[in-house]
Amino acid sequence: MHFYLPLVAVALVYFVRIAEVSRKRETVAGKVRENLTLRLFLLIGTLMTIGSVTEYVLSGGVFSWYALGGGILCAIFSFKLRWAAIAALGKFWSLHVEMRENHEFVQSGPFRFVRHPVYFSMILELAAFGLICSAWWALLAVPFAFIPVLIMRLRLEEPALIEQFGDAYREYQRRVPMLIPYKWPATN
Repeated sequence: MHFYLPLVAVALVYFVRIAEVSRKRETVAGKVRENLTLRLFLLIGTLMTIGSVTEYVLSGGVFSWYALGGGILCAIFSFKLRWAAIAALGKFWSLHVEMRENHEFVQSGPFRFVRHPVYFSMILELAAFGLICSAWWALLAVPFAFIPVLIMRLRLEEPALIEQFGDAYREYQRRVPMLIPYKWPATN
């Protein structure tokens, strides 16, 4: 019975994520600056899922309640954080690096703690797959596959935000961490 718990949990996390990506939202269209990183994010997420499950099965289904629980908590926090960020962005949310003519500069919700909460949530989600399956080798995909693609995306997105919002975004960069919420937001 325990053997199947990680497999069911990983499948559930993966399908919730795919449903979220394919969900239609009322957004304002803008100029998409690139498509490659989104495709790579989806590919790495899929490979991380497959890799975690494969490692789990090949290891004989080594099961840990602590790893399973930690992975499920990571996944839940990941989804809650991402949903809060999408809600804060509202009609300006996009899967792409996409700026709109009347784009609003959002600094509320999780954007008070980190400039890119959706990307932080993606790191947590990928870690969740490895934890749920006790797939320690598969977890290496996060620093060696996902983080380089994330850096590539951020090198496109941060200049686009500076171009759109100028000094206001530069001040935001100074105050708010990029990915890891390591400090409490300053009060104005």
